[in-house]
Amino acid sequence: MEQNAALPEREETPVLPRPEKKWYAVYTNARAEKRVYQRLTDIGIEAFLPLQKTLRQWSDRKKLVEKPLISSYVFVRVTPKEFFPVRTTDGVVKFIMIARKPVVIPEYQITNLRILCGSDAEVSVSDDVFTKGDMVEVIIGSLTGLRGELIRVGKKHKVVIRIIQPGMNLTVDIKTTSIRKLEKK
Repeated sequence: MEQNAALPEREETPVLPRPEKKWYAVYTNARAEKRVYQRLTDIGIEAFLPLQKTLRQWSDRKKLVEKPLISSYVFVRVTPKEFFPVRTTDGVVKFIMIARKPVVIPEYQITNLRILCGSDAEVSVSDDVFTKGDMVEVIIGSLTGLRGELIRVGKKHKVVIRIIQPGMNLTVDIKTTSIRKLEKK
């Protein structure tokens, strides 16, 4: 028998790339954000609930409490296969959609939210639709590294920066001396 006889070639099974996890926003029942966040993490879904510390006043006392930065929103980092378990989690109403597709939230916007949550800045949420302006980056203070779109210049040399896309606007007031203009791409 000949040693150099050609062996039949084995067909290799193609390795399909794993779908990349992306960030999405889900809308929750009113005041259910913390429970939804806990349920999602309990089933192994990577979730992010931006919280802001605020001073609450009761008739007999004041207390520092953590409340959701954006009411009725929780962010999830999932693949399309995980849409169903997220959607069927108790308290989740729906994915935020445009043209019947869940909207992908860019990683830098999640990073911006994390910076905001770790800062002492006063943040307000607005549903106003703004016009586009200069892209800016915060260079001084606890918000260093935060990037957003300059919305307007207000009183006392303060500017308003939009951090999240239209439809879910998140704005922060900051002094003009704390920002720099980013170059247009």
